[in-house]
Amino acid sequence: MSYLDKIHACNAWNPAGFLPWTLAGERIGSLRPAVAQELRRWPDQFSVDAERVDWVGAPAEFAARSQCLAEVVETLVAEGLIAHLHGERYAVTPGRRDQARLLIDRTAAPWFGVRAFGQHLNGLVRTPAGIELWIGRRAADRRVYPLCLDNLVAGGLPHGVGLRENLRKECREEADIAPALADQAVAVGAVTYCREARDGLKPDVMFCYDLELPPDFVPRCTDGEVESFARLPLAAVADLVRDTDEFKLNCNLVIIDFLVRHGGLDQEHPDYLPIIQGLRSHLP
Repeated sequence: MSYLDKIHACNAWNPAGFLPWTLAGERIGSLRPAVAQELRRWPDQFSVDAERVDWVGAPAEFAARSQCLAEVVETLVAEGLIAHLHGERYAVTPGRRDQARLLIDRTAAPWFGVRAFGQHLNGLVRTPAGIELWIGRRAADRRVYPLCLDNLVAGGLPHGVGLRENLRKECREEADIAPALADQAVAVGAVTYCREARDGLKPDVMFCYDLELPPDFVPRCTDGEVESFARLPLAAVADLVRDTDEFKLNCNLVIIDFLVRHGGLDQEHPDYLPIIQGLRSHLP
């Protein structure tokens, strides 16, 4: 295996297998043809053809659009086509978070191929021997990637919550990092990927952060999502990413980005340029 393999795994999808979902001429999602067929049950709302699904009946107001789609989603959940309702609402947007056209339940976002946003934080400690990273192991009861390794802090970005506010919340819940310490996290960019998943398409944006932690800091999970933590030398983390499937898939990208920025993956690496390009994939 290689770093590039992990990038390719996060970008495994066939555009020909999805139809654009459009609102007033803007693409706001991507639907499998089978999903598009399900939406034919609402002919006053969705115009479905071989090329696209156009939301022709969308209400004019933001709240009304959100409620209209929520009723469709609730029907699909009741019929078992969507697994459940998560309770967090994500922006449905043709681009940035602040361009939201309506809201959608987090679980339904991949079903409609909606762009989702999250935050991932690398917790690092500088030692005489070099950088070490705090790594979490996901709890056994997680719906996705149970017991896999994870970034120290990672979570989704619900609509209406600021980046700094949400990062503080995730830091406190997932690693018991106090707000004053969380505020020292440095925003270092974003990683993007688009991957076909069991429940649809994930065209995702992950805002990335580095937080230098005191040598005596020990994380503690307060929300039950993480089973344990380990502090590992950067080289050991790099080997786990490159040579195993231990990490939750998208976390590999965040660590590869960290390696590029901190000298763990230098410009002499034969895959350096494809790796750099692959960390910022085009999103539909």
